[in-house]
Amino acid sequence: MNAPVAATEDLIYSVEDGIARLTFNRPQARNALTFAMYEQMASICESVNKDRSIKVMILTGTGDKAFASGTDISQFRAFKTAEDALEYEERIDRVLGTLEKVRVPTIAAIAGACTGGGAGIAACCDIRIGTAATRIGFPIARTLGNCLSMSNISRVVALVGPARTKDLIFTARLIEAPEALSLGLLNEVVPDVPTLQRRVDETAKLVAGHAPITMETAKEAVLRLRRTLSREEGRDLILRAYMSEDFREGMDAFLNKRTPNWKGQ
Repeated sequence: MNAPVAATEDLIYSVEDGIARLTFNRPQARNALTFAMYEQMASICESVNKDRSIKVMILTGTGDKAFASGTDISQFRAFKTAEDALEYEERIDRVLGTLEKVRVPTIAAIAGACTGGGAGIAACCDIRIGTAATRIGFPIARTLGNCLSMSNISRVVALVGPARTKDLIFTARLIEAPEALSLGLLNEVVPDVPTLQRRVDETAKLVAGHAPITMETAKEAVLRLRRTLSREEGRDLILRAYMSEDFREGMDAFLNKRTPNWKGQ
């Protein structure tokens, strides 16, 4: 048994019996991620790759309200220039790319809402298990008026197809657990959080007992089958969204808890 490897107030990481566990720990903010949390998550993934004793990694959120609700919107207040937008999406692509390519199987234990960047994190995981109360989606069309990175679009399209991806983004709705299961956004649904914790632990132990080389080669093979759009291919779309008046309006409306007044520009 290994002692906890690292712990911070917002992101908790531990390893026990070959199973790594990363917990988003901001329940007061529905486990929204700060930029520092994203960077720490990438660092943790890199440490997992170096520690051959680790066989599987679990990602989860504190509490039953949310797995992760994406980026903390207050982080966007400092956005002033085109470079701010490009650097943000570059960070997201780099961090989520690191998570997606971590050498061991990853399991997302999803209780409650899994939205925006949180849904992007879940899409990077190999197995996603939710509860009957789990809801997944990218509600950016009614909240911020920004866009998904090209890598995130690629992952969602690979999971549910182009038509369903557009439906998710255009309607900005959160998918309930039964529909998420049928679409492939969830691999399994259990009744409640205690059952989720047990089921995820069981799955992690099962996978941890299998041949690591099979896990690694299977992950890499699937990644090679799917083309991920590059940042350069989406640079114009990122700038168009993040430099728009609508993004500024969406951010202000969200932070001030009011309905946004979209201008379409």
